[in-house]
Amino acid sequence: MRQVVLDTETTGLDVSLGHRVIEIGCVEIVNRRPTDRCFHRYLNPERDIEEGALAVHGLTRERLAGEPRFADVAEELVEFIAGAELVIHNAGFDVGFLDAEFARLGGESPKVNSLCKVLDTLALAREMHPGQRNSLDALCKRYNVDNSHRDLHGALLDARILADVYLTMTGGQAALALSAQPLAQSGVGGANAGTTRKNRAANLIVIKPNAEERTLHEQLLDRIAKEAGGRCLFRPDNADNA
Repeated sequence: MRQVVLDTETTGLDVSLGHRVIEIGCVEIVNRRPTDRCFHRYLNPERDIEEGALAVHGLTRERLAGEPRFADVAEELVEFIAGAELVIHNAGFDVGFLDAEFARLGGESPKVNSLCKVLDTLALAREMHPGQRNSLDALCKRYNVDNSHRDLHGALLDARILADVYLTMTGGQAALALSAQPLAQSGVGGANAGTTRKNRAANLIVIKPNAEERTLHEQLLDRIAKEAGGRCLFRPDNADNA
């Protein structure tokens, strides 16, 4: 399964007032493994940036004046996300802005939902942790994902952090299985994954049962077998015939 974790930065919070996308960041996950593929573009919004938004991401109109416009990167963006499941925190915000950008292109411009399925991690977090704070920062704290290097918001940085959070909150296969560094810091899947797993396996402590514990275990299996009419799936000879 191919997923793309996506984030945007914008000139303001209200798309209905003509605010624009100024940064798009995407990272790819295939079968729950981060790859080294990403899509990252700064965009010239051709309009002013609100002071509140500037305080969040630090991107000025002057800084973005030489960047491409959305129309210049739209085809490349569509190619990167088409057919994937988009993973977005507060998806309605980002999808609304991207749909507005596509609409400005005119013609038969696509909508995000026609290109991809969308998974909203904010909605997912609210289901998993009702009544709690579920911002990206709060989830980083809850799942021990390091975001200490995040002074300002950035679309690619936030997408990488969200990838770590999403994989951890839905199964824990982010940095734990793939790399000594989380995706938010390394930017790619761990090339040393095999070595890391071997090292961890070598350090596992195996505690074997003593004679008394084995006896108690067999007594428990006897009771299970009695209740099950003489068969116990936890005994190898019965499990093989199950």
